[in-house]
Amino acid sequence: MTTYAIGDLQGCNGQLSQLLAAIDAQSPDARLIFVGDIVNRGPASLATLRQVQALGPRARIVLGNHDLNLLAVSCGLRKPHASDTLDDILQAEDRDALLTWLRHQPLAFTEDDKLFVHAGVLPEWTIEQTVALSGEVETALQRDDWVDFLRNMYGNAPASWSEELEGFDSLRVIVNALTRLRYCTSDGAMDFKTAEGIDQVPEGLVPWFDMPNRQTADATVVFGHWSTLGLLLRPNLLGLDTGCVWGGKLTAINLQDRSLIQVDCPQHQRPGKS
Repeated sequence: MTTYAIGDLQGCNGQLSQLLAAIDAQSPDARLIFVGDIVNRGPASLATLRQVQALGPRARIVLGNHDLNLLAVSCGLRKPHASDTLDDILQAEDRDALLTWLRHQPLAFTEDDKLFVHAGVLPEWTIEQTVALSGEVETALQRDDWVDFLRNMYGNAPASWSEELEGFDSLRVIVNALTRLRYCTSDGAMDFKTAEGIDQVPEGLVPWFDMPNRQTADATVVFGHWSTLGLLLRPNLLGLDTGCVWGGKLTAINLQDRSLIQVDCPQHQRPGKS
């Protein structure tokens, strides 16, 4: 069966509809995998979230940082950013059902020898460990006290992984790696200050996927999040955030033959961190 992976949507529902129509014209029964940031910054977060949910078992998603931000804003733990476009969801009649569905989605999973995440993977994590650590966050999001987890989720420390980490410190590192990571320092610590692409890598930093001895290098990692990186196609890497909300494109890739389907997008936000 044909499977397409799709880059960050960020509330651009019109372009999602165009993309799905183009996919259906080629492969009506194709499965769909979204690499996170379903909502926010674009003009139609509610319609986008509803459309993805309505795909049912045909689609799978991983959560991105904007999806987690929606959950935190929904329970009053974070104030909306000036560029957030979440009000339509927060005021919707089906708000609770949509948010519950979102809380039950993973941060990482494997399928057909590919690892799907929103942002990145720390170099010392194996594929199996990455999925297992994602499962710890999924459990925290689905517990009755999930709001307490979100209350302790934000922060840049610890910046490195250790098997000795416990509780919220461990969960915070997992969330930051899987939903926010772009660069690591040479010793493997996460950097959250730099969002530029890799044409001129800042001194002392390494893109997470170019870290030496990365334990997931034998699998194909499919990710989004990094709009300034743009489309990245390597034998073992598929970077799919092509800046939909910034006036770029919305991208889908056929995971069997790597053919692309892209939709041009109007600019809804000034280019910046995604």
